[in-house]
Amino acid sequence: MNQRHWEDVYSRKAADQVSWFQPHLERSLQFVDQAKLPADAAIIDVGGGASTFVDDLITRGFSALTVVDLSARALEIARSRLGDRGASVEWLVGDITTLELPEHRYDFWHDRAVFHFLTDPLQRARYVELVRKSLKPGGRIVVATFSPDGPTRCSGLDVTQYSEGAIHAVFGADFDPIGCVRETHHTPSGSSQEFLYCECRLLPDAAT
Repeated sequence: MNQRHWEDVYSRKAADQVSWFQPHLERSLQFVDQAKLPADAAIIDVGGGASTFVDDLITRGFSALTVVDLSARALEIARSRLGDRGASVEWLVGDITTLELPEHRYDFWHDRAVFHFLTDPLQRARYVELVRKSLKPGGRIVVATFSPDGPTRCSGLDVTQYSEGAIHAVFGADFDPIGCVRETHHTPSGSSQEFLYCECRLLPDAAT
């Protein structure tokens, strides 16, 4: 993945003007609420950038939070916004397809709009293997991608669209499907993008 590209995006646009901006990730928060996680559950937000998702997780009382993004600038925006509230958050700059993460660490993995940028099958395979390694047995993952009715490009880059069947095929039999929900995202510029949110659970005997 191209780190320079994303640093450039955040240097040219305010955090609330990028196409994926939402004031609050309400759909993602619904998945978190439905999971009924304890306050000390380890949650990782992949591609979190300057998103307010971490703010809302802190407000909900979660204390073991990790945010990953390619853009150091995006993470700094979030850190500055949170101030002392974000002191316990682990901020990681890096490519999720090459990053090293602890084994069996996370109860909940959240990815809104990173996975569809992985157009190379090898990148996708590395991503899935990292999820399998890093989730606790029985842990949950929520991935939001463009649906078959969504864009084929975003921020100047090609993306891969996913149906419910396609996303579960990529993750494979080690992940138990919980459910998928479609959502129309309205960008700051006024256009609409069709997203698909899918949730899976890592089967207890599938963790590596």
